[in-house]
Amino acid sequence: MRVYIGSDHAGFLLKEHVKDHLIEAGHDVVDVGTTSEDPVDYPDYARPVALAVASGEADRGVLICGSGLGMAIAANKVHGVRAVQVTDPEFAVLARQHNDANVLTLPGRYMSPEQADKVVDAFFGTEFEGGRHARRVDKITKIEKGEDA
Repeated sequence: MRVYIGSDHAGFLLKEHVKDHLIEAGHDVVDVGTTSEDPVDYPDYARPVALAVASGEADRGVLICGSGLGMAIAANKVHGVRAVQVTDPEFAVLARQHNDANVLTLPGRYMSPEQADKVVDAFFGTEFEGGRHARRVDKITKIEKGEDA
């Protein structure tokens, strides 16, 4: 799977860990930055990951900032992105099964590398169920396009 990953300064250390974890799992990972713990603005890294996912250049994305919340908000501004901030493997499974989430955001200041591994494995190891959930995701897409759901 082709995965784009990015972080701000608060997520940098966890991003480096998650990137290595994804590579070890056999994924093709593209790191859009940042490259240090020097202060940067998270939307600058959310945008290229979200655009890659929305265009199909990436199968999925991972974004990490201090809380994971800012990255989710920024990524969700790109049409076609369904970014979710997840701290529990069960929620990662549900986000994939029911919502076809395609970008995972993580809280770099509030999650251990071991917790991140469990969430990432659940997110990347789960497929979208489709069926009644596809109808709901289609309605989200219509809302996104400004159409009646």
